[in-house]
Amino acid sequence: MAALVCWGVLFAGLGCGGSNAQTLDDRLAKANPAKGKEVFVRCGTCHTVEEGGPTKIGPNLWSVINRPVASVDGFAYSEALEDFGGNWEPERLDSFLADPAGTISGTRMMVPGVTDAAERADLIAYLNQNSANPLPIGLDPELAEAEAAASDADKKRDFGLMVDAPGVETTYAVCTACHSEMIIVQQGKSRAHWDKAITWMIEKQGMPTPSDEDRDVILDYLAANYNVDRPNFPQR
Repeated sequence: MAALVCWGVLFAGLGCGGSNAQTLDDRLAKANPAKGKEVFVRCGTCHTVEEGGPTKIGPNLWSVINRPVASVDGFAYSEALEDFGGNWEPERLDSFLADPAGTISGTRMMVPGVTDAAERADLIAYLNQNSANPLPIGLDPELAEAEAAASDADKKRDFGLMVDAPGVETTYAVCTACHSEMIIVQQGKSRAHWDKAITWMIEKQGMPTPSDEDRDVILDYLAANYNVDRPNFPQR
């Protein structure tokens, strides 16, 4: 599963003492795949999860739970991943997602881990849901959706320095994979110049190519909030 790369986008989080103190079984028993889907948004630049989905920077993650490590045909895994061996049982996946480089020295997934243990469990439950043989873990789908909706209504959205406006989720996920928020919010470019910047990063810096839909969402967000007049330039 080498380059689960860009889960980084993406995986910044603050540890929650209470959830971190629980066992994985405890966390998975009440894990919410609907919330895990929200976490996976950060991964979508580099991975697909649907059955038959294409390989991107990282391999497709359909039925990843319990499948052999480094087993997607045609994907160029790192030697470190191949040497890791075994299967992606929930326990191993939980450790890897918490600290990729610390768990597998030499992995190409050089990104921060999902430090919030409850979020990791939610993500694992979502990956488990996208499987030919899902394990009996996580909340009932209807209860999960209702709980996620209630949580969304209550929680404060936090995208760091980036303005909470339409398109911020996709922009935050894609851009913070490689850049700090400060680099983004200090810019002031027209939509056309943002588009050129993205093209340059894809061609010269190895940025994963976003879908046309995601690219339009990102450009609309940046043009509306970080244009030449820099309406949201951070004030000190």
